[in-house]
Amino acid sequence: MKNGTCPKCGSKSVYCGDKVPLKSGPFGSNSIPVSIISIAPLDNYVCTACGYLESYVADKNKRQEIAEGWRGIEASQDAHGHGSE
Repeated sequence: MKNGTCPKCGSKSVYCGDKVPLKSGPFGSNSIPVSIISIAPLDNYVCTACGYLESYVADKNKRQEIAEGWRGIEASQDAHGHGSE
């Protein structure tokens, strides 16, 4: 999505909300909790053709905080040794 193409339908009608005011405002309406005292604002990418949405934590420090405080998920593998999403 960050490249401007929707991975679900192939449309080029992709828009980014990275400049939306108050995305990490007092109610954290466009953010996720990182810890009891920290939230991470999200950059949302939306395909207006099909409605598909992807969200990203843009702040590198918040991503590091998540890596240090959240439980990691091990990638699973299929019968051919390939990871799955």
